Amino acid sequence: MKLPVYLGLLHTSEGTLAASLRQVSEGHGHEPDVHFICHTLAAQCDAHQEALAPLLERYGEAKDDEPERLHIDGLSTTRTGPVGLLRDLQDLYLLASLVDITWTMIKQAAQGLRDAELLGVVTACDRETAIQIKWLQTRMKQAAPQALILAG
Repeated sequence: MKLPVYLGLLHTSEGTLAASLRQVSEGHGHEPDVHFICHTLAAQCDAHQEALAPLLERYGEAKDDEPERLHIDGLSTTRTGPVGLLRDLQDLYLLASLVDITWTMIKQAAQGLRDAELLGVVTACDRETAIQIKWLQTRMKQAAPQALILAG
């Protein structure tokens, strides 16, 4: 069974996303909505990791034997200015998309296993991840005109 590989990927990805959201929150503190919403979203990621804990105990958490092609390094610094904000939000969007599709794969496994507990965790957390992605999309759309047209 390879479910432990995906559970491990999800656990790591949620932690990376949380840390990156906090980095963007601090790096773009002059944008109040970014600052506060990124902190809120990071707390959701923390809660997702906590919800995964009993499932990690039951199924385990494993690394795959294959070499990683996509590294999930989070943001260690933030960029400056309007274009920097847009690029940082785009990086968060990519990380959140990785989390989202991983939840989707685990949901498929939960349905196949008929594991109600796993399915319940996936359903709740996946819903919040979808909202995170929607906020990031909306905030990027808001930032794009200023960053791409008005910024000199």
